[in-house]
Amino acid sequence: MRFIALLAVGCLVVCGCSGGEAGGHSEPERLGSSDASRVTIPQPRAPSGVPVAPDGDRVDLTVPRFSDPTVVDNTLFPVSQQKAVVFVGHVDGKPFRTEVTLLPFTRIIDWGGQRIETLVSQYTAYLDGRIQEVAYDLYAQADDGSVWYFGEDVADLEKGAIATKEGTWLAGKDGPAQMIMPGDPEVGDVYRTENIPGIAFEQVTVKSRGQQLQGPLGPVAGMVGEELHEDGTTEHKQFATGYGEFFTGDQGDIEALALAVPTDTSERPMPSGLRRLYVDARSIVRSGPVMGSVARLAADWSDVPRRDTPRLMVPVVTRAVAHVREAGAPAAARQAAVDLVLRALDLQLRYRDPVAVDRDRVSVWCDQLLLDARRHDAADVDSDIFTLYYLRDRVQGSLSAATLSAYNHQIGILQEAALERDLPRATRAAVQLRTALHG
Repeated sequence: MRFIALLAVGCLVVCGCSGGEAGGHSEPERLGSSDASRVTIPQPRAPSGVPVAPDGDRVDLTVPRFSDPTVVDNTLFPVSQQKAVVFVGHVDGKPFRTEVTLLPFTRIIDWGGQRIETLVSQYTAYLDGRIQEVAYDLYAQADDGSVWYFGEDVADLEKGAIATKEGTWLAGKDGPAQMIMPGDPEVGDVYRTENIPGIAFEQVTVKSRGQQLQGPLGPVAGMVGEELHEDGTTEHKQFATGYGEFFTGDQGDIEALALAVPTDTSERPMPSGLRRLYVDARSIVRSGPVMGSVARLAADWSDVPRRDTPRLMVPVVTRAVAHVREAGAPAAARQAAVDLVLRALDLQLRYRDPVAVDRDRVSVWCDQLLLDARRHDAADVDSDIFTLYYLRDRVQGSLSAATLSAYNHQIGILQEAALERDLPRATRAAVQLRTALHG
């Protein structure tokens, strides 16, 4: 029953507010307007044997005041100012890619004697082209400029099914809110981004400020922190002004920010080569390679000015073009072209409304489902349905009531078809969903 678990995903976003601290700690007293900074946050026990910093170095031990919490404009973690972010990298030797999207709704959390409105950010990770993890993260900014983390609802997926929900936690229910970025971090400051016993532990020590980092389109100022994990290992993380979390590397795995909007929004018109690249690749996905269509991809890509292309996206798109050109069979070319279409949409984020880009992503994932159904790959079809399910959160605010109703209806049909292993029915629903959004 693969999709029964799906109904629980997103519960952190839609369920009611939660109550007191975990681990036997009492909830701090209800705060007045002038006493917030004097209330100490009850601290869960840190993992034994881990070399945690002394309390004297920590900047996250007292409850701050949250007067305007959804304006999260801390320059090193500007969640409310970033509509869409793309990360690229590799994990276990496979291509890894992440989409981080600010969703058009908020969540109220009771914590620290306050009712706090939090932003909801969707983190969607793809490993080797298939959805691997989705998390709904909750953030709010305190009056002192610090940004706090109020929980996450995590789903890890394998072979088109939710494998685990481990890592899910909620402030006020499983433990206290955690500082994700100080208001004005200084070298030596220490804060715990997660400390939920039995679930997660991370502690960051600020190692440098003002370091020049190589940004998507040029140098940017940044901060470097050392992150301590519950097993005692550490890794360095970079945070960049105007971007937030910027680079993470752990035992050969890498996740690096490739572009963010509106920070990287261009005032120039979309390059004609990029528009043609998308159209030609999409034609291959839907109709297969025809005479000249594959060859045109290289010309399209060469006509996209590199000055307008975020540096980490250049090798990603170059490889995607090559994979289509090197495909040995029409079916392989169509599959490779799906990845190229999605990478072209990543680049279009600089020139278009991110929600419009997400609507096009929905359509492309419908195309992917049709290809997977043609190959009779039920697990990949299941994976595609999950992707379409989560994309709905990102586009629903832009849809008419009728179109959203059609989206919901077809998602329901897709879930039933997956349970029944009825690939023809799933195919028809994917076509109907694509038509509902784009005609």
